[in-house]
Amino acid sequence: MTLTDEPVERVDERDRVLGIVDRGEAVRRGWLHRVATVVCRDNEGRILVHRRPEHVTRFPGRYNWLLGGGVEVGESYEAAATRELKEELGIRATVRFAFKYLCRGEISPYWMAVHEAVIDEAVVDGDVTPDPSEIAWHDWLPEVELRQRLWQWPFVSDSREAFMKYDALPGTLPPGLP
Repeated sequence: MTLTDEPVERVDERDRVLGIVDRGEAVRRGWLHRVATVVCRDNEGRILVHRRPEHVTRFPGRYNWLLGGGVEVGESYEAAATRELKEELGIRATVRFAFKYLCRGEISPYWMAVHEAVIDEAVVDGDVTPDPSEIAWHDWLPEVELRQRLWQWPFVSDSREAFMKYDALPGTLPPGLP
Protein backbone atom coordinates (compact mmCIF):
# COMPACT_ATOMS: atom_id res chain seq x y z
CA MET A 1 0.00 0.00 0.00
CA THR A 2 1.39 3.42 -0.89
CA LEU A 3 1.07 6.53 1.21
CA THR A 4 -1.69 7.78 -1.11
CA ASP A 5 -3.71 4.57 -0.68
CA GLU A 6 -3.82 4.87 3.09
CA PRO A 7 -7.06 6.30 4.50
CA VAL A 8 -6.58 8.22 7.76
CA GLU A 9 -8.68 10.40 9.98
CA ARG A 10 -8.16 14.10 9.45
CA VAL A 11 -8.24 15.72 12.89
CA ASP A 12 -8.23 19.23 14.33
CA GLU A 13 -5.97 21.08 16.77
CA ARG A 14 -7.65 19.19 19.65
CA ASP A 15 -7.29 15.78 17.93
CA ARG A 16 -11.02 15.55 17.13
CA VAL A 17 -11.97 13.71 13.94
CA LEU A 18 -13.06 15.93 11.04
CA GLY A 19 -13.31 13.27 8.33
CA ILE A 20 -11.50 10.56 6.39
CA VAL A 21 -8.82 11.46 3.82
CA ASP A 22 -5.90 9.79 2.06
CA ARG A 23 -2.73 10.15 4.10
CA GLY A 24 -0.86 11.42 1.04
CA GLU A 25 -3.42 14.20 0.61
CA ALA A 26 -3.20 15.06 4.32
CA VAL A 27 0.58 15.38 3.98
CA ARG A 28 0.38 17.45 0.75
CA ARG A 29 -2.23 19.83 2.16
CA GLY A 30 -0.74 20.04 5.66
CA TRP A 31 -3.85 18.59 7.29
CA LEU A 32 -3.50 17.17 10.77
CA HIS A 33 -3.75 13.39 11.06
CA ARG A 34 -2.52 10.83 13.61
CA VAL A 35 0.76 8.94 13.94
CA ALA A 36 1.55 6.29 16.57
CA THR A 37 5.13 5.53 17.54
CA VAL A 38 6.94 3.11 19.85
CA VAL A 39 10.16 3.40 21.85
CA CYS A 40 11.58 -0.12 22.13
CA ARG A 41 13.73 -0.82 25.18
CA ASP A 42 15.38 -4.04 26.25
CA ASN A 43 15.56 -5.31 29.85
CA GLU A 44 18.76 -3.29 30.38
CA GLY A 45 17.07 -0.05 29.30
CA ARG A 46 18.85 0.21 25.94
CA ILE A 47 16.85 1.75 23.11
CA LEU A 48 16.45 0.29 19.65
CA VAL A 49 17.80 2.63 16.97
CA HIS A 50 17.39 2.00 13.27
CA ARG A 51 18.33 3.47 9.90
CA ARG A 52 15.89 3.75 7.03
CA PRO A 53 16.81 2.22 3.66
CA GLU A 54 18.34 4.50 1.03
CA HIS A 55 15.64 3.72 -1.55
CA VAL A 56 12.60 4.96 0.42
CA THR A 57 10.93 8.27 -0.44
CA ARG A 58 10.52 9.49 3.14
CA PHE A 59 13.74 10.10 5.11
CA PRO A 60 16.09 7.84 3.11
CA GLY A 61 19.18 6.78 5.05
CA ARG A 62 18.14 8.67 8.17
CA TYR A 63 18.20 7.26 11.68
CA ASN A 64 15.32 7.04 14.12
CA TRP A 65 14.75 5.78 17.65
CA LEU A 66 10.99 5.47 17.13
CA LEU A 67 9.06 2.89 15.13
CA GLY A 68 5.65 3.80 13.87
CA GLY A 69 3.29 5.05 11.26
CA GLY A 70 -0.16 6.35 10.50
CA VAL A 71 -3.13 5.48 12.66
CA GLU A 72 -5.78 3.76 10.54
CA VAL A 73 -9.41 4.87 10.43
CA GLY A 74 -11.18 3.84 13.64
CA GLU A 75 -7.95 2.55 15.20
CA SER A 76 -6.69 3.71 18.60
CA TYR A 77 -3.17 5.06 19.01
CA GLU A 78 -2.30 2.03 21.15
CA ALA A 79 -3.62 -0.45 18.58
CA ALA A 80 -1.69 1.36 15.83
CA ALA A 81 1.53 1.28 17.89
CA THR A 82 1.09 -2.46 18.49
CA ARG A 83 0.40 -3.09 14.79
CA GLU A 84 3.40 -1.03 13.67
CA LEU A 85 5.68 -2.97 16.02
CA LYS A 86 4.52 -6.22 14.43
CA GLU A 87 4.81 -4.87 10.87
CA GLU A 88 8.22 -3.26 11.26
CA LEU A 89 9.99 -5.67 13.65
CA GLY A 90 7.96 -8.85 13.34
CA ILE A 91 7.27 -8.98 17.09
CA ARG A 92 4.36 -8.60 19.47
CA ALA A 93 4.82 -6.71 22.71
CA THR A 94 2.68 -4.78 25.15
CA VAL A 95 2.87 -1.05 24.50
CA ARG A 96 2.36 1.61 27.15
CA PHE A 97 1.26 5.16 26.33
CA ALA A 98 3.90 7.76 27.29
CA PHE A 99 2.64 11.07 25.82
CA LYS A 100 1.04 12.76 22.82
CA TYR A 101 1.75 16.11 21.24
CA LEU A 102 1.05 18.18 18.15
CA CYS A 103 4.17 17.75 16.02
CA ARG A 104 4.58 20.38 13.32
CA GLY A 105 6.63 17.82 11.39
CA GLU A 106 9.32 18.07 8.77
CA ILE A 107 6.97 17.08 5.95
CA SER A 108 3.55 17.83 7.50
CA PRO A 109 1.89 18.44 10.88
CA TYR A 110 0.37 15.56 12.83
CA TRP A 111 -0.55 14.35 16.29
CA MET A 112 2.21 12.03 17.51
CA ALA A 113 1.50 9.53 20.26
CA VAL A 114 4.63 8.00 21.77
CA HIS A 115 4.41 4.59 23.43
CA GLU A 116 6.99 2.40 25.16
CA ALA A 117 7.54 -1.33 24.86
CA VAL A 118 10.00 -3.52 26.73
CA ILE A 119 11.27 -6.16 24.34
CA ASP A 120 12.03 -9.54 25.89
CA GLU A 121 15.67 -10.58 26.15
CA ALA A 122 15.15 -13.58 23.84
CA VAL A 123 13.85 -11.27 21.13
CA VAL A 124 16.76 -8.88 21.60
CA ASP A 125 19.19 -11.78 21.15
CA GLY A 126 17.97 -12.60 17.67
CA ASP A 127 14.23 -12.87 17.11
CA VAL A 128 13.83 -9.30 15.84
CA THR A 129 13.18 -9.56 12.10
CA PRO A 130 12.92 -6.03 10.72
CA ASP A 131 11.00 -5.36 7.53
CA PRO A 132 13.81 -4.52 5.03
CA SER A 133 11.52 -2.06 3.25
CA GLU A 134 11.41 -0.04 6.50
CA ILE A 135 14.67 -0.81 8.35
CA ALA A 136 18.13 -1.19 6.77
CA TRP A 137 20.09 -1.46 10.05
CA HIS A 138 19.29 -1.60 13.76
CA ASP A 139 21.09 -1.84 17.10
CA TRP A 140 20.42 -1.39 20.81
CA LEU A 141 22.07 1.73 22.26
CA PRO A 142 22.35 2.85 25.88
CA GLU A 143 20.35 6.05 26.38
CA VAL A 144 23.51 8.09 27.00
CA GLU A 145 24.93 6.98 23.63
CA LEU A 146 21.63 7.72 21.89
CA ARG A 147 21.77 11.29 23.28
CA GLN A 148 25.18 11.71 21.58
CA ARG A 149 24.22 10.02 18.30
CA LEU A 150 21.10 12.20 17.94
CA TRP A 151 23.38 15.10 17.02
CA GLN A 152 26.17 13.13 15.28
CA TRP A 153 24.11 10.97 12.94
CA PRO A 154 21.49 12.16 10.42
CA PHE A 155 18.33 11.53 12.46
CA VAL A 156 14.80 12.32 11.33
CA SER A 157 14.27 15.80 12.79
CA ASP A 158 10.83 14.94 14.20
CA SER A 159 12.44 12.15 16.22
CA ARG A 160 14.93 14.59 17.76
CA GLU A 161 12.08 16.79 18.95
CA ALA A 162 10.21 13.76 20.30
CA PHE A 163 13.33 12.58 22.17
CA MET A 164 13.65 15.92 23.97
CA LYS A 165 10.03 15.68 25.10
CA TYR A 166 10.44 12.01 26.07
CA ASP A 167 13.68 12.68 27.95
CA ALA A 168 12.00 15.42 30.00
CA LEU A 169 9.21 13.12 31.23
CA PRO A 170 9.53 11.44 34.61
CA GLY A 171 9.05 7.68 34.70
CA THR A 172 9.92 6.78 31.13
CA LEU A 173 12.11 3.84 32.09
CA PRO A 174 10.64 0.37 31.69
CA PRO A 175 9.21 -1.35 34.77
CA GLY A 176 11.84 -2.96 36.97
CA LEU A 177 14.65 -0.61 35.99
CA PRO A 178 16.01 2.04 38.34
